[in-house]
This record gives sequence, structure tokens and C-alpha cells, in this order.
Amino acid sequence: MRHALSETWSGLKRNVGITLAVIMTMWVSLSLFGAGLIAAQQVDLLKDQWYDKIEITVYLCTAKLQTAGTCDPGQDATQEQKDQIRSAIEANPQVQQVWYETKPEAYEQFQQVFAGSSIKDSLSVDEMQDSFRVKLVDPKKYDALVEQVKVMRGVQKVQDLHQILDPVFKWLGALQWGTIVLSVLLLLAAAFQISTTIRMATFTRGREIGIMRLVGASNFYIMGPFLLESLIAALIGAVLASGTLVFGVWFVIMRNAQHTLEAFRWVGWPQTWLSVGSIFVVAIVLSIIPTVISARRYLRV
Repeated sequence: MRHALSETWSGLKRNVGITLAVIMTMWVSLSLFGAGLIAAQQVDLLKDQWYDKIEITVYLCTAKLQTAGTCDPGQDATQEQKDQIRSAIEANPQVQQVWYETKPEAYEQFQQVFAGSSIKDSLSVDEMQDSFRVKLVDPKKYDALVEQVKVMRGVQKVQDLHQILDPVFKWLGALQWGTIVLSVLLLLAAAFQISTTIRMATFTRGREIGIMRLVGASNFYIMGPFLLESLIAALIGAVLASGTLVFGVWFVIMRNAQHTLEAFRWVGWPQTWLSVGSIFVVAIVLSIIPTVISARRYLRV
């Protein structure tokens, strides 16, 4: 052990510039990797939160507002049409609950939402729309109900939050995967740097390694200093990356975002520690594999 520690210290001092480069690359790449994991968990939390609250709203025809749908010109949806629409909705096995909202109720809600705004007086009760609000058993299975209801007589428009949320989550998913891909590329660069460092170290000590092999030194005895050298550099990078990630989550999310957007579910310490653990696992693997591959060829006499 004393030999391994002594040789490791000598190697670190001898290759201090390259070692620092490895540490910096590992720091940046592992930070991005951890950020990608945090982003992935955040997107999953938001999906679970918002998809669970998604409701489909079926707007019925009104004589004052007919721009689309299956409306009869100049007429509100008839009571018979309303009954048929409700029956079709309630008969669908994916429907959990149905609420009917009348024009006066819609107008009252409109007044509350736009209280103090000039928009408040822009519509009258007659210009509002009756509607059915539908809660689904599985919010992700909404297509069948939408396709069924939107062609029924008396329906002007069917709206669901998937139309708004799906593009948002699509771009969030692209962002998180872009972060992970970029971090993987940087991690590969760090692995190549570690491999180059070990090759240089073994090349400069080639004669010494040959002598140790001739006197019967084991592979682990010879490779130990190189493994420790790369492992130390990787772990320093992992510690710096973990510190960066923890500070980022605390400052950006816990101290600011959680207080600004309280309606959202945000990642917390459990997700952060999971990402930190993943950072250390990746750092250890990336330090060992390139070292073993690079040093193996010099362990033969």
C-alpha cells in the first residue's frame, strides 16, 4: 500500500497539468449529467401532476358564437342534443366524472377570472357557452373520447390540456436528452484523457514495469498506482460536480422556483441525492475502465 500511495503521489505531481484537465472535464461533464437526471425527474413529476388534473371540456353551440363544430345556424344546442352528448360521455368507459356548466355559471366564472380588467364587460351571458367538463380514468387515453364527441350535433369545440401540455413536455424532453447527450460526449472526452494520461505514465515507467514483472510482481501491484491516480482525479471531479448540482438545486429550485411557482411539484433532496449517487458511480466506472484497458498492454513482458 505504501508503494501504491507513493507512486500515485509521484504520478499526480508528474502529470499535474493533464490531471487538472481530467478533473475539469469530469467536473463539467458530470455536472451536465447530473443536471440531465434532475431535469428528467422534474419532467416526470410535472407529467404526473398535470396529466392527473387534465380535463376535457366539450363546448356546446350557442347562437351568438358559431365559428366551427356541428352547430345548427343561429341556434343554441338543443336539450335533446345535450342529453345525447351527456349519454355518450357517461357511456365511455374512460370517463370518471362529468360536470355540466351552464351559461350563467360560465359567465360568473368569467367575471371572477377577469375582475378588474376591461375584458370583464366584453361578453354577455348569451355569448357564453354551456359545456361539459370531463374527468378521465386515465388522462393519457383521451383520443377516443375526443374523436367520438367532436362529431356529435351541438358540439362546437372539444378542448383538452394535452393540446397545450404535450408540446411543452416534448420540448422539455428534448432539452433533457440534449443535456444528457452532451454530458455523455464530455464524459467520453474525459475517458480519453484518462486513457492518454495512463499511457503516458506507463510509457515513462516502461522499464520499471518490466523489471517488476520479471521479479514476479502481480498485475494489481503494478496497476495499483495508475488506478489510484485516475480514481482520485475522477472522484475530485465527482465531488465538484455534486457540489455544483446540490447548490444549483438549492438555489434555483428550492430557494426561488418553489416560492415563485408554488402550484408546481418540484424535485427535492431525494431526487438530488439519487443524481449525486449516479454521478459517483459513473465517475468510478470511467476512471477504472480506461485505466485497465490502457495499462494492460504494459503488463506483459
